[in-house]
Amino acid sequence: MKADRCKVSIWIAFLSGLVFVSFPVAAAKFSDWSEPVNLGRIVNSEFDEFLPAISRDGRSLYFTSTRPGGFGGEDIWVSQRTSRDATWGTPMNLGPIVNSAGLERSPGLSRDGHYLFFATNRPGGFGSLDIWVSWRANKHDDFGWQPPVNLGQGVNSPASDFGPTYFENNDAGIRNLFFASSRPGGAGGIDIYVSALAADGSFGPAQPVRELNSPNNDFRPTISRNGLELFFDSSRPGPGPSPGRDLWVSTRRSVGEPWSTPVNLGSPVNTAEFDEALPALSSNGRELFFSSSNRPGGVGGSDLYLSTRTRPKKAEKRRLN
Repeated sequence: MKADRCKVSIWIAFLSGLVFVSFPVAAAKFSDWSEPVNLGRIVNSEFDEFLPAISRDGRSLYFTSTRPGGFGGEDIWVSQRTSRDATWGTPMNLGPIVNSAGLERSPGLSRDGHYLFFATNRPGGFGSLDIWVSWRANKHDDFGWQPPVNLGQGVNSPASDFGPTYFENNDAGIRNLFFASSRPGGAGGIDIYVSALAADGSFGPAQPVRELNSPNNDFRPTISRNGLELFFDSSRPGPGPSPGRDLWVSTRRSVGEPWSTPVNLGSPVNTAEFDEALPALSSNGRELFFSSSNRPGGVGGSDLYLSTRTRPKKAEKRRLN
């Protein structure tokens, strides 16, 4: 067990050396979210596609699928495109290093592209689902992932731990892993937690993010690159279009302040008849990928959708200057 802890610390120590630029303390201004668009029959199938994650350059879309051709009940797949405006290519399975005979889900890429966090119930964990991390030397090689390592007991528990998103701001000394967990002691059945990366390269004890959690289920956080917006899905009651699962957002003025009271994203992202769940925000903050089941125009039971927003030209010009 001591050797395992050392191995985890060695892997996580690489994370603490990542270099990130400082971020402003004011949230960027965007337009409203657009009408969601189904990603189509190349990405989606008659089976379930859910839990997306998008690379920093917007050219690789990772997601979980139950489609045939995998190694277990749920595998992680990737679809590639040549540019942000190009069409998505045929999804490819990440292979037996990442995927196993068990379940692999909830992919989450570090901003530098060298780390892939995901949840799995493979042997060697602490509970039903644990969060693991894999590293690759080439951030553009979607099939160069090395054997994953369990993040240890600071993050993982005997319950299910999943939906990881990693945020780092070196100037503020913040290196946090946000995730969802069904462990006891929270506000509801599933809650959002955060674990801080310590100086020794290990993740500290996970703490509930109380301002985000409710007595209902709160799933899969995804955080903006500046750390000032956090999207997640929840089964909490409105105000909102759906009595089921909807997408919500919380903001904060700076990375050191608490999160605001979550707000339902409303229409057209959320619907009154169907579940909208498991979001992933792009690095530029303009694309929100999520899954929805049995929504009109879908391909299978659960499909991937995309909603977009724009930044006003004046705000964009200020940012560039």
